[in-house]
Amino acid sequence: MIKIWKRLFSREPQAEAVARPERVVIPRDQHTISRARISPHAVKVLYRLNEAGYEAYLVGGGVRDLLLGREPKDFDVATSASPEQVRRVFRNCRLIGRRFRLAHVHFGAEIIEVATFRAGHQPVEDTEDEPALDGAGEVGEHGMILRDNVYGTLEEDAWRRDFTVNALYYTVADFSVVDYTGGMADLDRGQLRLIGDPWQRYREDPVRMLRAVRFAAKLGFRIEPGTEQPLFELGELLEHVPSARLFEEVLKLFLAGYGVQTFELLRHYDLFRYLFPATDAALAVEEEHYPRTFVVNALSNTDERVAAGKPVTPAFLFAALLWEPVRQLAAELEASGECKTWLQALQVAGDAVITQQAVRVAVPRRFSLPMREIWEMQARLTRRSGKRPMQLLAHARFRAAYDFLLLRQASGEALDELCQWWTDYQASQEVDGEAPPPRPPADSEEADGEGRRRRRRRRGGRRRRGGAAAA
Repeated sequence: MIKIWKRLFSREPQAEAVARPERVVIPRDQHTISRARISPHAVKVLYRLNEAGYEAYLVGGGVRDLLLGREPKDFDVATSASPEQVRRVFRNCRLIGRRFRLAHVHFGAEIIEVATFRAGHQPVEDTEDEPALDGAGEVGEHGMILRDNVYGTLEEDAWRRDFTVNALYYTVADFSVVDYTGGMADLDRGQLRLIGDPWQRYREDPVRMLRAVRFAAKLGFRIEPGTEQPLFELGELLEHVPSARLFEEVLKLFLAGYGVQTFELLRHYDLFRYLFPATDAALAVEEEHYPRTFVVNALSNTDERVAAGKPVTPAFLFAALLWEPVRQLAAELEASGECKTWLQALQVAGDAVITQQAVRVAVPRRFSLPMREIWEMQARLTRRSGKRPMQLLAHARFRAAYDFLLLRQASGEALDELCQWWTDYQASQEVDGEAPPPRPPADSEEADGEGRRRRRRRRGGRRRRGGAAAA
């Protein structure tokens, strides 16, 4: 165990220093980036900062995707101006963040993110002429960067970025691309390579491991061997990342349209268990491959919706990812007699699993409540007598619960009859809003007593009648 911890937190950089590639400038006629494919607002920010006397470059995923012929999701700008100086240039600017100070320039619904050039975290001492910036850069006990506001030059900014393909800079000064780290060569090779010593860079920010997996799945790139090896050994570092930050990373991992590939890579590198420990434990003891099949089917469904431009919700995603531990715990509670009904068991199990999950990945209440409703309606959908179907059909979470039921059926659960019943019932309501629901089959629990109706006794009726008589 001591050896593992030394490897995690005390590993020294490679003895042989790797020579840094020379700075390369790719002129306009040797790359495929055109201003016509860049957001006009991002172009405006670049020009305004240049006119104010600052360096400004388009950087990150926007440049990478433009060079690959993809449609960028957003456009980020790196500049020599400090966040306060950016705010003075743009009145429509807001400064955000403490760990990583940023300027957000607002153009209606579009936000252009502007970051000041960052430098490394070398120790800084106070001098008479230049006092150290208190709290500008802060590193925690495990080597994780807690605050990253040490400003530097363009070259320093390039070398402190995560992956070489994300460290390419486009300027409107002469429309060239500047490359300090060999990113263009890695882009041509289809290779994802971390800048600097991977062991140290992952310790500085363990989320980089998740970013490596996400970019590999999204771009279809292979991870360079030196960048890949630590992924198998440094997963424990994710336990020190705040759960709220991991929630945002999980959304990026699984709601970008590459959820299935991302899930397979996370499992391959044994990182999935640090995000969803209960689900990973359920996957480890698969019963007829159902748990894994259900998760893959849910992610595949999400990927298809993203590709079709349809809305997706984190509530449904998390409900699917946590369903197997909820289902198993509910079955145990019902079998042991601790819960009298499956509905009650699902309620208790859902609360327990969400509480446990929040330790690793926080789930905001606005998503955890719909998750609970989706799970609980799996029990309610089995109750089809009387007016219950009409009431369930009007429930705000019915459609999500019905889709969830279909996913369970497609993954191997014996729910063919129940799914068909609800499909037919919805069709009957679309044709005729007054059409009666199909009767449950004769061998179902709901068939007993379906033909006879019992009068419901009014609460307090006897007292009111007695009072009336007395009057």
